[in-house]
Amino acid sequence: MMFKNPQLLKRRLSAKEKQKEQNIVIKLSGLMFLLGFVIAGLNFRFNWYTLPKVVVIISAVVFLVAYILYAEVLRENIYLSRTIEVQENQKVVDTGLYSIVRHPMYSVTLILFLAMPIVLGSVYSFLVFLLYPFIIVRRIKDEEEFLLQELDGYCEYKQKVKYRLIPFIW
Repeated sequence: MMFKNPQLLKRRLSAKEKQKEQNIVIKLSGLMFLLGFVIAGLNFRFNWYTLPKVVVIISAVVFLVAYILYAEVLRENIYLSRTIEVQENQKVVDTGLYSIVRHPMYSVTLILFLAMPIVLGSVYSFLVFLLYPFIIVRRIKDEEEFLLQELDGYCEYKQKVKYRLIPFIW
């Protein structure tokens, strides 16, 4: 990203959310990460519960596939930002993964974040990361309200691509 799209990198590193509700979402996500990783570390240190190696390996493969999909989302949508905003001359992206779900970045991060604690071998950390779907649903609802008002063509896109996060479910 540093060489191919430095503006995208800059937007992805900017985390100053303008909406109050989204500041709470960001803080809850940060707390979830902190707690999840601390618990994973404690699980390893005190050997609370060890997952079978095959489960960890499968999770690692799922994580790597999700990471490749993450890179594809970054490639497809040059307007991605960590904050909810519409940029100058922004257009609706409706190809590739965006033709399957309206928020493929969140779909992929959901897979990444749920695979991560299993890769680390911690069922207890996984339970903490199960908060992420609830956090991200709140963010998606706010983001869609904003995009409907601010992004030309989003209403038509919403009618064309029915699912927000998980195909055939939501």
